[in-house]
Amino acid sequence: MAPIHFLRFLPPLSRVRALSLSMDLAAAIAVILFAAAAVPRTSGSIHSYELEPFKEVGNAVLLSGGSEGIAASHIDARGPYGIGDGRAYIRFSSITFWRSKESAKQHPNTEHSTGLIQAIIFEAADRDNIGGSAYGGQRAICCTPDLANLEGCKEGEVIRRPSLVDPNWPVILSTHFNADLLSAKMSPDLVNITKTGMYNLFFISCDPKLKGLTMSGKTIWKNPDGYLPGRMAPLMDFYLFISLAYLALSFIWFSQYVRFWKDILPLQNCISLVIALGLFEMTLWYFEYLSFNETGIRPVGITTWVVTVRAVRKSVSRLLILTVSMGYGVVRPTLGGLTTKVLLLGVTYFVASELLSISENVGTINDISGKARLFLVLPDAFLDAFLILWIFTSLSRTLEKLQARKSTVKLDIYRKFTNALAVVVIASVAWIGYEVYFKATDPFSERWQSAWIITAFWDVLSFLLLSVMCYLWAPSQSSQRYAYSGEVGEDDEEAQSLTKGTSDGNIGLVRIDGKERNRDHDDDDEDAAEDKQE
Repeated sequence: MAPIHFLRFLPPLSRVRALSLSMDLAAAIAVILFAAAAVPRTSGSIHSYELEPFKEVGNAVLLSGGSEGIAASHIDARGPYGIGDGRAYIRFSSITFWRSKESAKQHPNTEHSTGLIQAIIFEAADRDNIGGSAYGGQRAICCTPDLANLEGCKEGEVIRRPSLVDPNWPVILSTHFNADLLSAKMSPDLVNITKTGMYNLFFISCDPKLKGLTMSGKTIWKNPDGYLPGRMAPLMDFYLFISLAYLALSFIWFSQYVRFWKDILPLQNCISLVIALGLFEMTLWYFEYLSFNETGIRPVGITTWVVTVRAVRKSVSRLLILTVSMGYGVVRPTLGGLTTKVLLLGVTYFVASELLSISENVGTINDISGKARLFLVLPDAFLDAFLILWIFTSLSRTLEKLQARKSTVKLDIYRKFTNALAVVVIASVAWIGYEVYFKATDPFSERWQSAWIITAFWDVLSFLLLSVMCYLWAPSQSSQRYAYSGEVGEDDEEAQSLTKGTSDGNIGLVRIDGKERNRDHDDDDEDAAEDKQE
């Protein structure tokens, strides 16, 4: 069964109103985007901890407090603290450490310091300045008697060597338990960032008596222009600009759509849907980043909506390319027996893409991705590879059919589409190779300032391919007739049928339509056989 396109079943007046509504929506989005461009930029985040447990690593117990790329504070940053005040810092707020009752009972209620916890902030480039090893043995985080003699560190504390760039770094902030109390509160310190880099925060205890440690509270990481993590900050501007690009494309496309709405093909309705989804998604991404930047908290609800729209857009886009490759709407009026398979593939791809996007974005604020992402990338990559194989197999059959029918105009369009698709696939494979190289050679995310390009490339590539499809299948006065006139076999006959004088009336078109029906009827068995093969 062929997919239903609701616009084709509306009365003419209703269709015009529906298209007018779409244009009004696009205009409203345009106003919002241009207004957003005038809003002052705001680039950190708020890391919350709810009774997070410490883990034993070597001779220490530790808890990772986060990792983000932070730009240096502006030299002229003065005045009251605010979102865009030009200051960059990490601030500790309501940090409370909890130890077990067994650990607390080991100390009398008159003892002053009964357990030490240290917060260590260091730049990724200074990671070797934390910890040490005695006589080339296993590396230790905490100072031991042997290391105290070799390194001059204080036994029972974290080993720290001053940075060559700034002797005040890495920064260590200490918190002590008192008497037999179960909790200890950290002072609300603020650490100013004066050098651009990838910063890491760890809470570490070298006291073997502090078992069952947990921590609550939050740390506030701020860049000079707001709370958005450094790796994500450039993406906010990127999504604004690509939203404007989608807006321009939608105005050009829908102006032609409204002008020639009587001759619109089902394929062109699908392209319209992809354009609308792309514009909606990129606009949502921009405002999601804007909200994150101003509040420091990534809104789970908005983010979930955005990644869902993204998964829908990616799924519909890939199905559009697949159905175009099969000749739907241009060479064949329906997909026949392949409709169910195509829809099943679309639903499967949507689920895989949704899970991957949720793991990457919903509630994520650190600048280093988790290992769980690899498990979710594999199904998505496998489905993309399968789609590419199916698309080019279908394109090959469609090109052979057009060549056999001598439909040279359609053949030329499909050859251009095939070339564009081949360039996209080659660029994708090359970029995947570069992405693997980029991440393999940067395990500590020290090149975080250029990491946004990895994400942006795929959105730009999708937009360019969509633009090519809009160019090849732009709405025109002969769209509907052209979809089936190529079956006649001669370009001259196509042109003549669409430019007949008044003396012939519609006789030429009627004759050609009759030939098309006969040819389509003769090709039914051939299409059915191809459907079974695919």
